[in-house]
Amino acid sequence: MDTSRKPSWLRAKLPSGPGYAAVRQLVDNTHLHTVCQSAQCPNLGECWSRGTATVMILGNICTRSCNFCAIATGRPTELDLGEPARVAEAVSKMNLRHCVVTSVARDELTDGGASVWAATIRAIRHRNPHTAIEVLVPDFKGRTEDVDTVLAAKPDIFNHNLETVERLQKPVRVQARYDRSRSVLQHAKSRGFTTKTGIMLGLGEDQHEIEQTLRDIASDKTDIVTIGQYLQPTPKHLPISRWATPEEFVHWKEFGLSIGIGVIESGALVRSSYHADEQSKKYTGIEHLNTQNALTGA
Repeated sequence: MDTSRKPSWLRAKLPSGPGYAAVRQLVDNTHLHTVCQSAQCPNLGECWSRGTATVMILGNICTRSCNFCAIATGRPTELDLGEPARVAEAVSKMNLRHCVVTSVARDELTDGGASVWAATIRAIRHRNPHTAIEVLVPDFKGRTEDVDTVLAAKPDIFNHNLETVERLQKPVRVQARYDRSRSVLQHAKSRGFTTKTGIMLGLGEDQHEIEQTLRDIASDKTDIVTIGQYLQPTPKHLPISRWATPEEFVHWKEFGLSIGIGVIESGALVRSSYHADEQSKKYTGIEHLNTQNALTGA
């Protein structure tokens, strides 16, 4: 398959308008990082234009070297202890009802950054008691005590991405493991939390592997799933093996729903936090998740 040209269904909106400018100014003024920028999200134009973004805590340098991800890899700088308060301030200034926070992996830290995660969740909750909080976390090397540190702060939705099928974990995620990621999601679910995960298509997976991955997700009782198209950030990253068609995304959504997954967002430009407030409302039906403002988008 010729993957040198993007198909017509992968046209993303260019950044523009007052909404985009307002989000850009807020991010710059509060000295926050966003995964929208660091991961080169194709939805940045749409999401920022509608006044949304996904905050990325613990800096913008990751200790992992995933071959699909545009976030810089290296030795992170010291922790920014003022970051949780600034994230809470941004949520307050945007008057958000649903926010999504993610982070780089910080494997050099004893707790993988779990204490900063907890501080950020609590800071948002303290300043914004009516805001639903969704967290997209790393695997903390599978340490349940660190996962529990995050869960103790009581996020509303706990998200950790499998990213791809089991066979491709090593070439795609390098330092991660399929079984470890599943165990993190299983642990959060065993504690009674709403769980969420996501995978990408176009990394070389076979159809039967996608089916098995969705069956594994259903078996883990994960509540919300996102399925999107892998886009190569730079020539140094893994090549795109194929463009999944809109019809295929519909097929996997219907299949996932048929085996018991509660909510599936499936489409070429779908990302983990894309319209996360709408995904959450579909699953929970909670009125406070019905909002026009949400700190989401990646």
